[in-house]
Amino acid sequence: MGGAVSAGEDNDDLIDNLKEAQYIRTERVEQAFRAIDRGDYYLDSYRENAYKDLAWKNGNLHLSAPCIYSEVMEALKLRQGLSFLNLGSGTGYLSTMVGLILGPFGVNHGVELHKDVVEYAKERLDDFIKNSDSFDKFEFCEPKFVVGNCLEISPDSHQYDRMYCGAGVQKDHENYMKLMLKVGGILVVPIEDQLTQITRTGQSSWESKNILAVSFAPLVQQNRADCSKLETVQLPPFMIRSLQDLSRVYIRRALHGHIEDASPAAERVPHKRKRRRCRRRRINTYVFVGNQLIPQRVESEEEERIEEEIKEEEEEEEEEKEGGDDEQPLKSEEPHVNLLREKVLGLPLPDALKAYLLYYREK
Repeated sequence: MGGAVSAGEDNDDLIDNLKEAQYIRTERVEQAFRAIDRGDYYLDSYRENAYKDLAWKNGNLHLSAPCIYSEVMEALKLRQGLSFLNLGSGTGYLSTMVGLILGPFGVNHGVELHKDVVEYAKERLDDFIKNSDSFDKFEFCEPKFVVGNCLEISPDSHQYDRMYCGAGVQKDHENYMKLMLKVGGILVVPIEDQLTQITRTGQSSWESKNILAVSFAPLVQQNRADCSKLETVQLPPFMIRSLQDLSRVYIRRALHGHIEDASPAAERVPHKRKRRRCRRRRINTYVFVGNQLIPQRVESEEEERIEEEIKEEEEEEEEEKEGGDDEQPLKSEEPHVNLLREKVLGLPLPDALKAYLLYYREK
């Protein structure tokens, strides 16, 4: 049994809804979802649908429903310093969120079949690094994407701590993926219409747990009738950071520390937006209709009661707002300030070095 959440007006609304429906359950996953605006991964003409709990597909570009990404992120049990492999990395949306949790000493690789999609993912990643203020709130493990069929990965490739596959996996490919895991590693993968969490408990032992009923398009398999077209995929190497790169990591970390020490505790508490209760709908599964992954609803006997509760809450909020107007004028929100950026720009350093510390940021 799966679930669907109400559509949001923006990315924060979407995350609020996912939290209320218990798809997002941990703080680190919530922070990653709030930092990456899902709408930035849509083509402009489709952005109005970005905050609905639905999949999106246009040509080779594809994004799974937000509730599925939420379950994937929670099931991966990510933490700093781990290695991650995304099979079918697509637009890079998931890989970028993962990178915010892995930190600067993790490994973040993706394999995508379509070259145009890899180029799109690199453009979205570059835009996030250069233009998003959210980037400066995290220590980031930048994703590295390669073009190729994830069923043709070189057999001498490294094993990974965490893996995800964004396409339906046939049973005969399950062991192929499980063997790429380190002992203690976790693979999240759709198998036989179930999003499944597989943990490698030993050299030849695994534990499996079904998470959510789903329906994914199957992995594209190479045509072995023409062996000349088979190309082995070489994954990026596990690189050791250069001294220059390490210096940037630790300088930014030190500046973050100074900012936190100088900020009152009350200012560091994230602002929680007051919002009305959203309506939850239950479904049986997710199925493809054309190019869309659509939730199938089950009518709830409690829908009328929930609608009444929503109306009551809206009336209460309206009364509170009117009462507040009588007592004192509403305060306008202060403009957001990127404290790390301001700190770097205030250092007595050459402009080129400041740009390097800011990851050549344009904003």
